[in-house]
Amino acid sequence: MHTLTVQTPSHQYPIFIGNGLIDQAHELLRPYLGKKAAVITNETVAPLYLAKIQTALDTLGIDHFSIILPDGEAYKNWETLNLIFDGLMQNRAERKTTLIALGGGVIGDMVGFAAATYQRGTPFIQIPTTLLSQVDSSVGGKTAINHPLGKNMIGAFYQPQAVLADLNTLHTLPQRELSAGMAEVIKYGALGDSRFFRWLEENMADLMAQQPEKLAQAVYHCCKMKADIVAQDETEQGIRAWLNLGHTFGHAIEAEMGYGVWLHGEAVAAGCVLAGRLSEILCKTQPEDTERIAKLMTAARLPAEPPKFPFERWLEHMRHDKKVSSGVMRFIGLNRLGEANITEINDMEILRQTLQPYL
Repeated sequence: MHTLTVQTPSHQYPIFIGNGLIDQAHELLRPYLGKKAAVITNETVAPLYLAKIQTALDTLGIDHFSIILPDGEAYKNWETLNLIFDGLMQNRAERKTTLIALGGGVIGDMVGFAAATYQRGTPFIQIPTTLLSQVDSSVGGKTAINHPLGKNMIGAFYQPQAVLADLNTLHTLPQRELSAGMAEVIKYGALGDSRFFRWLEENMADLMAQQPEKLAQAVYHCCKMKADIVAQDETEQGIRAWLNLGHTFGHAIEAEMGYGVWLHGEAVAAGCVLAGRLSEILCKTQPEDTERIAKLMTAARLPAEPPKFPFERWLEHMRHDKKVSSGVMRFIGLNRLGEANITEINDMEILRQTLQPYL
């Protein structure tokens, strides 16, 4: 087992990474639990892991109840969030009741937002069960729900008490979900570590085959990178925005196609290639850098091209992006492969040129 510590101005907490950790949840999570807990999961994850968490809570003598939500990005909205609030109130959850997010990124984001807002703040724990949530969304305290006009536009920065990433849960992931998570892994190399990017190029076949040691190494490396960035910039005022490489384009794809039609990681994969192409047009990177990103995404069985839709639709979605400041569109681009930047775009023809092959 590996343990990392996330240190932010508001809070410090551990990330536990390893195999079989859900079976050790009663030991690992004991210091972070109150006298009552709510386990919040979805219809897909509940049959797989809910009983183990319930057993852990029983072992500790903690009163608990469960809330089971529908599964999918399409349900990351106010209606589903209210199902969480309904369950908390019906079971008389108090301010010290610990909310446990058991699932992927959608569950983690919604439970975190519920924890940030229920009685103005209750403690919560992340138990991510997908690769995407283990390497990215469960760490750093970004919580949100989607709005029809934009992804993750309504939320809060709210840190968990602990993150327990059991790599064994990845064995039950569909291949498409594993690939979606790998997009975020590749993103880390592209934005901040060229050596890690080369390592991914050399080891992608083993990672897709879930070779245990290499998969653990990749998850640890991504969590370490994110923990270091979040420690410097908890509320995304500066370099934390780099973690959104590919996301402005990716969120536009998700919104246009309908949430859940393209998985988040699939949209980010195509978005990272577009970010490389934008940087290339701005003369910051070379065509071979974009080609390397596209080739690695393809090796992870991810799309290297976006769907085609009109330029005006791209602009409509991207103008709702959270990085827009004073009406100016900002993108995460690259100075080189392995070094991100924040680029302001005023000339829409640059974006049109970037997207031209896909219009």
